[in-house]
Amino acid sequence: MKSMKVTLEFESYPPRYTCEGEDISPRIGIGGLEAPYLAMILDDPDAAAGTYVHWVIWNIKASDEVPESISTAERPDELPGAVQGSNSAGTIGYTGPCPPRGSTHRYYLKVYGLESPLDLPPGSTKADLEKALRGKARQYGEAMATYGR
Repeated sequence: MKSMKVTLEFESYPPRYTCEGEDISPRIGIGGLEAPYLAMILDDPDAAAGTYVHWVIWNIKASDEVPESISTAERPDELPGAVQGSNSAGTIGYTGPCPPRGSTHRYYLKVYGLESPLDLPPGSTKADLEKALRGKARQYGEAMATYGR
């Protein structure tokens, strides 16, 4: 699988992207993308009850960036054609970092390059997306940032 560069504009989440701020999705930079579509998963492996999923989205048309503040609609207007899945809170779209007070967690943004859109309904889970990605992902990149309260 070919690699691509995924960047966030920070190493530690600014409050505006967390439960203590506006709780909006951050801008994501994408470099070296050759595939026409993207899928993304944002999760926290440090959560006490197991990996917590903060965002699942796919069928994003190729671009060198995903803008900040993507709505929580099943099919966000900001990314025509994109579809969002369910996070661990049981809602659609992005939910920001919100670790327990006194702890710092790592948040991994995993980005996959796809040759064609995936046939998954809105609200699908991380597990559904990972299953759909098998054999279809052609590129991969990730970024990690921390957040503590």
